[in-house]
Amino acid sequence: MKAGVLVVALVLAFAGLGHGAKHKFKEGDKVTLWANKVGPFSSPTETYQYYDLPFCQPESKDSKLLTLGEVVDGNRMVATPYDLSFRVDKAKETLCQRHLTQAEVKAFRKALEKDYYFQFYYDDLPIWGYVGKVETVQPGGDADAQKKLYLFTHIHFEVSYNKNRVIEINVATDPTQVAELPEGGEQDVTFTYSVTWKSSTLAFSRRMDKYRRYQFLKQHLEIHWFSIINSCVTVLLLTGFLATILLRVLKNDFVKYTRDDEDPEELEESGWKHVHGDVFRFPPQRSLFCALVGTGTQLLTLSFCVFGLALVGAFYPYNRGAMFTALIVLYALTAGIAGYASASYYRQMEGTQWVSNLLLTAGIFCGPLFVIFCVNNTVAIAYGSTAALPFGTIVIILLLWALVTVPLTVVGGVLGKNTRAEFAAPCRTNKYPREVPELPWYRGVALQMLMAGFLPFSAIYIELYYIFASVWGHKVYTIYSILFIVFCILCVVTAFITVALTYFQLAAEDHRWWWRSFLAGGSTGVFIYAYCFYYYFARSDMSGLMQATFYFGYNLMVCLGFFLLLGYVGWRSALLFVRRIYRAIKCE
Repeated sequence: MKAGVLVVALVLAFAGLGHGAKHKFKEGDKVTLWANKVGPFSSPTETYQYYDLPFCQPESKDSKLLTLGEVVDGNRMVATPYDLSFRVDKAKETLCQRHLTQAEVKAFRKALEKDYYFQFYYDDLPIWGYVGKVETVQPGGDADAQKKLYLFTHIHFEVSYNKNRVIEINVATDPTQVAELPEGGEQDVTFTYSVTWKSSTLAFSRRMDKYRRYQFLKQHLEIHWFSIINSCVTVLLLTGFLATILLRVLKNDFVKYTRDDEDPEELEESGWKHVHGDVFRFPPQRSLFCALVGTGTQLLTLSFCVFGLALVGAFYPYNRGAMFTALIVLYALTAGIAGYASASYYRQMEGTQWVSNLLLTAGIFCGPLFVIFCVNNTVAIAYGSTAALPFGTIVIILLLWALVTVPLTVVGGVLGKNTRAEFAAPCRTNKYPREVPELPWYRGVALQMLMAGFLPFSAIYIELYYIFASVWGHKVYTIYSILFIVFCILCVVTAFITVALTYFQLAAEDHRWWWRSFLAGGSTGVFIYAYCFYYYFARSDMSGLMQATFYFGYNLMVCLGFFLLLGYVGWRSALLFVRRIYRAIKCE
């Protein structure tokens, strides 16, 4: 119990969740406005430091200390020269006067053409605005259309306060106070700003409610709930219908096999009973199989831990760094589960190559993730983006993996190897494997994976849009209760469809169900990755090499995680089912 409390406390501390206990000010106190990043609105991963553009430079670029997850999320906060002292109004202040060279004008023009936005933070409250605007002028028709690019030179801040607390901040750019940026020319620009403070009765503890409602108005929320309920009811009804049929068929099988046991002369050489001597034969490549199962067990545990933190309100809006921190720390701390599950199953399957089994377990997910990270980080460095992790952060993550993840995997593996648990098969395995009869084409592995993945994917299809719009867009996802319900339904449907396909496979006297059940359960991950392509090309405006590598690379790892997690759910459900039906009959 103490260890669990320590883990939660560690995650909360890393995530910086004690933000509500800070920031009390007196009138006139200096409150820093932090510049976080700029980037094209349609490609949220492609972000750059605010001062990569030639804005008014601060006298000293003080940086804010960020959590591990905030750095991973691409945040790089630098103090700005704006003076937003607590409860001090400013009518119109000059920030600086700049003579923009041709290169600086070109940099701004490129930003305006790509619809750049900026993000500031003020007392942990995020604010956004656009760098400028593009207007199309058509003096003589469409053929003569010209684009004029205007840089916003004035920003107005409106801040609300309740006693000694900052409650809300909004930013507005004045479309009349702009500077036209000529192509290939220079420009003199004067940057100004103004500040207005107003009193508010909203409690400090509720100041994040505004962001929770952002992009999810009441009618959208109602549609969201209705869509999810409709989808879940449809899938559960279909699942229940198939379960009823399967139970009736099993009942008839039990009656028939019981009668056959009483009268062996009437025994019909067909059905799942007659492969009882091979159904518990261990699968080929058992070390790899156990490593996949162990990693799937870890990811399932990790998912429920993250959901637990989300349901208690640990992840507040626009602080994705908290979730990234939780994922990194919890993945490291749950590594022992992967080692224990993999080694325990490997021992039960009479494996002997312990070192290779533990190496596979430790690297089967982290290995591909490291390769994709190296590719993406290299691209981000070439772009000069804040999405590229600093060297120090990379060292911290590698040390966490080397000093926590790997040792815990080894410790879990040693404990799993020394466990006394036995496989306890209800039927004795024959010395030589039974020949599998020739099966029709529709019983192939690829088609069964297609059938197995479609039903679970249909249960989460609607929710996927909201998740992608949040992770790869600018919407805010805060309804974790819906997500948890959908995840549970996903696991239940995956378990059932895998059990049903396993039954049909055994009924056709094909006893090779081990790998088949894992692949069938994990096939939903393939559907999710296919949806990634649909979302990128049909539902989003993302573009560019960097955005594409990040999007498809990290989504590939997410789908691999789903494949391992749901593969374990499918295989484990199939194992329980197979043990149950063979215990119910007499087998030699």
